[in-house]
Amino acid sequence: MTTVLIVEDDPINFRVFSKILTKRGGLEVKGTENVEEVLQFAQSGEIDIILMDVSLANSVYQGKSVDGIKITQMLKSDPKTSALPVILVTAHAMQGDRENFLKQSGADDYISKPVVDHQKFIDQILALINQS
Repeated sequence: MTTVLIVEDDPINFRVFSKILTKRGGLEVKGTENVEEVLQFAQSGEIDIILMDVSLANSVYQGKSVDGIKITQMLKSDPKTSALPVILVTAHAMQGDRENFLKQSGADDYISKPVVDHQKFIDQILALINQS
């Protein structure tokens, strides 16, 4: 079973993504905004891909506030988790943001909220899982 880890601080967004992925995509879903848990999941081999919200309001690591870009950098710089695909999710999709976020974070792809085309969303996730 393919499992997606959703790192998202908004419960409504989490529910929406979760529903699309499970109902339309037939995928398993786990969710957390706790940075230690994200790193544990990533190292556990239990998950196949991470959907990472860029602006995490409540996530703290080693006493510092961290956002999705920072967490993605941590995952991508660790040889144990660097191959795990990460898709950034953000509502702030200005021209040029996508490239900046991807370059800064090392993430594999980018999705902007709100997700309008559910099938495209699923296809984008499955395409990355199948590459890895």
